[in-house]
Amino acid sequence: MASSGGEATAWKPQEEGLREICGLLEQQMAPTSGDKSMIWQRLQHYSQFPDFNNYLAFIFARAEGTSVEVRQAAGLLLKNNLRSAFKTMPPANQQFIKSELLPCMGAADRQIRSTAGTIISTFVQIEGVAGWPELLQALVKCLDSNDTNHMEGAMDALSKICEDVPQVLDSDIPGLSEPPINAFLPRFLQLFQSPHTTLRKLSLDSVNQYIMLMPTVLYLSMDKYLQGLFVLANDPAPEVRKLVCAAFVQLIEVRSAVLEPHLRNVIEYMFLVNKDPDDEVALEACEFWSAYCEAELPAENLSEFLPRLIPILLSNMAYADDDESLIEAEEDGSLPDRDQDLKPHFHSSRLHGSEDGEDEDDDVVNVWNLRKCSAAALDYLSNVFGDEILPTLMPNVQAKLSATGDEAWKDREAAVLALGAIGEGCINGLYPHLSEIIAFLIPLLDDKFPLIRSISCWTLSRFSKYIVQGTAHQEGHERFDKVLTGLLRRILDDNKRVQEAACSAFATLEEEAGEELVPRLGIILQHLMWAFGKYQRRNLRIVYDALGTLADAVGGELNQPSYLEILMPPLIAKWQQLSNSDKDLFPLLECFTSIAQALGSGFSQFAQPVYQRLILLQLGHSMIKSSQFAVWIFSLDLLRVLVLE
Repeated sequence: MASSGGEATAWKPQEEGLREICGLLEQQMAPTSGDKSMIWQRLQHYSQFPDFNNYLAFIFARAEGTSVEVRQAAGLLLKNNLRSAFKTMPPANQQFIKSELLPCMGAADRQIRSTAGTIISTFVQIEGVAGWPELLQALVKCLDSNDTNHMEGAMDALSKICEDVPQVLDSDIPGLSEPPINAFLPRFLQLFQSPHTTLRKLSLDSVNQYIMLMPTVLYLSMDKYLQGLFVLANDPAPEVRKLVCAAFVQLIEVRSAVLEPHLRNVIEYMFLVNKDPDDEVALEACEFWSAYCEAELPAENLSEFLPRLIPILLSNMAYADDDESLIEAEEDGSLPDRDQDLKPHFHSSRLHGSEDGEDEDDDVVNVWNLRKCSAAALDYLSNVFGDEILPTLMPNVQAKLSATGDEAWKDREAAVLALGAIGEGCINGLYPHLSEIIAFLIPLLDDKFPLIRSISCWTLSRFSKYIVQGTAHQEGHERFDKVLTGLLRRILDDNKRVQEAACSAFATLEEEAGEELVPRLGIILQHLMWAFGKYQRRNLRIVYDALGTLADAVGGELNQPSYLEILMPPLIAKWQQLSNSDKDLFPLLECFTSIAQALGSGFSQFAQPVYQRLILLQLGHSMIKSSQFAVWIFSLDLLRVLVLE
């Protein structure tokens, strides 16, 4: 597959090579094609030729008779190849590919324009813009052309560059009198007024990328930018309104002073979009309240708005009809976990360094939604304004708690969530009523709706300090017992969500209770080990956490033969059953480490199998991730001492 000339402009593909590569790309994309790995191997074979990427650029840019999908596939393969092959590519080939890409920014097909923007951004990430002066000229020319396709293509490329490497455009470039952003930013701001949604969206998104960097040109254009935001605030396109909200949130976080003169208008706007029919817009708007609480702005500026804000937050804290949690809450607790379920929530980090105890290679995350964001905002408000929010909040909470009707449970659940959200910030104002509040929450642990049982566990855990403090008196002693037994009962719930919430809440209570748990150790261990036998994998990790927290809390009191008989045989059996690659191994090791610390020499009789496994892990320590290394070293040292005893 040889080129027919040395210079970039003279390179032409051979027809045979062009047909073969196009054919392979078509086969790779065909849903019914056979051995995909064989096709991939043949493409890899072609990639050894110096001008293979020229062919891909030619197919992407010029293969007019080929389907858009095949052209896109060639473009995306080219983009991936650039990351590994660009540095070793002959300069002539680099130049050929660049020259083919620039006209694609004005292609009639939007997919081709978008893919061109992706490849161009990849080039800029690799080598900046200094080595490609034609790019900056072409981008400016396209933006000034008044041709919609060219303008959209240029803005698509620029928005990707601004997102991926914004600092490149805010740098001094040899041969230019000023950073490129100085030329682009006024054009972005002008496009805020474009009749085309795509251009408004891409230009606003591009400017937003510079709020953190705040180049001089943006700082000097701040008034014009803010005027543009207010014009776009009521844009018919939700994706534009979402970006307006994102801009105000970022500004309040990092440049709050520029918003101060406009604060009333911004707050009024946020009230409006907090009820936006588009969920993503409402969610972005809701972020504003937490950001405001963290910003260096006078709290009293928001104070007068609390009577309007709090009911909106409380309303948005009810489960939406399409919330995945509603479906999950109905799942049978005896069903095995799916792989995507296996990222647990630990109530806190207890042991030796790791930030949150979660597997760093688990890419499943909990969906951040309007309900959670509103609860977080209420939590922030309670910490800033304290008891000042109670006269507005509590009548709303009480009204929701007494709501009736088919969907009323969602309002009741949101009210219980609100009580938990303010449990720290408003503790002084709640204190005289805590006995009554806890007495109200305890029966909710047995509510027929699993999500009410679940949230009641969490909210009770937020008052753990008060629950434990009262045990010096008979009434408080009885209350502690009721909460303890209620949580233990829920630990054995048939619903996975309730199991998780109860176990996490119990771990929080354990930390506060300490030695208060000692008279109840037998019943606690029985329940936790019944859960150990009942839970699926995800919630098992929370049991390990609760057991480790229990050991930390009661220390040597755990060193009784009757307790060890309940606790250790199932844990040792599980330890021996798990493979070295099992993600449950390290949560269980953390649990063992806490138990070993609590038992001291009492753990010696159990140390051998745990220690032997750690030695095996040492021999193949590529299995140990960096976040686990400190735990492994600490456990190894601790157990070595116990084994030698």
